[in-house]
Amino acid sequence: MRTIEDLAQRYIDAWNEGDPTVRRAAVEALFSDDASFVDPLAVADGTEAIDATIAAVQGQFPGFVFRLVGPVDAHHDQARFRWELGPVDEEALIVGFDVVVTDGAGRIQKVLGFFDKVPAAA
Repeated sequence: MRTIEDLAQRYIDAWNEGDPTVRRAAVEALFSDDASFVDPLAVADGTEAIDATIAAVQGQFPGFVFRLVGPVDAHHDQARFRWELGPVDEEALIVGFDVVVTDGAGRIQKVLGFFDKVPAAA
C-alpha cells in the first residue's frame, strides 16, 4: 500500500512531468474520475481539466520545478503539504500548500490549494 507521503510526491511529480502523454497517465492514476482542483487562480473539475491546468502552469513558468517542502501531515482521508515553485537550484518564487482529500481507493478526490508567497506584480 502506498503511503500518503508517496501520494504527495507523485502529485508533485505530475506537476513537473513535461511529456503530455506521461503526465496525463500520471493524472489519471492519481486522481479519481470526479476529482476537483481549486486554488486562488484555477478551478478544474475532472482529470482532463486538471491535466490542462498543469499544462497551463508549465507554460506560464517554463524551466520551473515544483518541490515538496517538509513533512506531509495527514489523518483520515486527508493530507496537507507545502510545496514551492521556482527555477532549478534557485530560490522559489512561489510557495504554497495543498490540502488533498482521497477517496476510499487512495486516489485524490479533491485538492484545495493556497499560496503563501507569490511574486509582486511588476
